[in-house]
Amino acid sequence: MIDHASLYARSLRVAPGGVHSPVRAFHGVGGLPIFMQSASGARLTDVTGRTFIDFCQSFGPLVLGHRDPDVHAAAVQALNDGWTFGCCEPYSLALAEWITSNVPWAERVRFVSSGTEAVMSALRVARAVTGRSRVLKFDGCYHGHADGMLVKAGSGLAGQAIASSAGVSGAVADETLIVPLDDADALDRAFDAHGAEIAAAIVEPLPANYGLLPQRADFLRHLEARCRQAGALLVFDEVISGFRIGKTGMAGQLGIRPDLVTFGKVIGAGFPVGAYAGRQALMDRVAPAGNVYQAGTLSANPVGMRAGLAALTKMDAIGGWRLLDERAERFCAALGDGVAGLRQRLTIVRHGSIFWIHRHTRDTLRRPDLIPAGNREWFARFFHAAIERGVYLPPSSYEVGFVSVAHDDATLLAAAAALAAAAHEVDAS
Repeated sequence: MIDHASLYARSLRVAPGGVHSPVRAFHGVGGLPIFMQSASGARLTDVTGRTFIDFCQSFGPLVLGHRDPDVHAAAVQALNDGWTFGCCEPYSLALAEWITSNVPWAERVRFVSSGTEAVMSALRVARAVTGRSRVLKFDGCYHGHADGMLVKAGSGLAGQAIASSAGVSGAVADETLIVPLDDADALDRAFDAHGAEIAAAIVEPLPANYGLLPQRADFLRHLEARCRQAGALLVFDEVISGFRIGKTGMAGQLGIRPDLVTFGKVIGAGFPVGAYAGRQALMDRVAPAGNVYQAGTLSANPVGMRAGLAALTKMDAIGGWRLLDERAERFCAALGDGVAGLRQRLTIVRHGSIFWIHRHTRDTLRRPDLIPAGNREWFARFFHAAIERGVYLPPSSYEVGFVSVAHDDATLLAAAAALAAAAHEVDAS
């Protein structure tokens, strides 16, 4: 009989920590990882045959849910026609044309294979264009595992950063300036001290990798103004929010035009696709048009290109972003009603179809250092209580949940009831 324990024991013998991405190891919630064998719509099925309502949705790309029939058909046709060419093909052209015609600040786009690769490449462009070396980022925003982005704030003035991963040199870490989110004074100090050295400021306009930390529009506009004053580029990391929050992402909602933007997740419909895009003058610095080198044998893989275009065009045709917003709103309202009256109150944060559940705080959380003490321990118990009731949440208190078009109202009401019951169980323990 197949079971999770034996599969994990085998995995430990062949992969670091038994996994190929750390959060899958369940270290944040305890217990053994769950091995999934199939998925459809809003549900996952594990190797023992148990089925779960899934709010992970592969960490966000599946806006239409698992195995959407139109996306499935596009991917199968792509496989039938050949799954990699190493040549020019019309499929990436079609997806690039769709993106550039729908996102005004994406005048040119280059496809890569991951969000990390997109960020790394966008920052290389920024350094080439400005002739500067330093990048400003925010504590609480995640931009993939490129060396320069794996840093955290040290003591004192922004710029005294230290690596948060072994293997990142001090010289690389020193090129990254760290500023707290939602702190205009700290941002001003960083630009006043280092503005002439900053090639770019990069930010998740909707931070969703350290919980969901919605930012004040005024703060993001202040960041834009400081970048313009200093001659630094503004880079929006919309790997999660791009084409999930809406057709023009957070930049469109905010009315801010970034110089460069990174995409991922949704544009590949679950296949490994990323992209960076921006103004023509900037993007034309990329080889072979310019002297900023970036290449990838599997970039613009035709399966991901065709699946991604199928997903985006379907979302546009069915009003998918409006549907997602409405369904997520009803789900979070039902869940909020279900957890009312707990001794340990909970807060449900939502932006579009992204949500996050945490121990209650009086004010909206906009930075990670204000996350309530004990939230990780509470979530670990809540996660397993939800699993027992057939609901799968991302296995970390810092990860966010995602609603897809496949989550119909009946499914969402059932999930809200199950999660409320899980919360009451933890509250009573």
